[in-house]
Amino acid sequence: MKQLLETIAKSLVDCPDEVQVSEVTGEQSIILELKVAPEDMGKVIGKQGRIAKAIRTVIKAAAVKENKRVVVEII
Repeated sequence: MKQLLETIAKSLVDCPDEVQVSEVTGEQSIILELKVAPEDMGKVIGKQGRIAKAIRTVIKAAAVKENKRVVVEII
């Protein structure tokens, strides 16, 4: 899922080299932290958060296949 998030984010931004995804494993869930360049933040979030919501939906769908709970945080 980390690679999936990284691939999606890199395709959206102007500076794909600055995309970083870190994974924090908790007791019941996995937290994926997405860091992008400040000028690309708007492209990842989208108007009224639509793109961010879509990214979270895709990642959650992939997580359900593996019986895991994933939270995506955009930093």
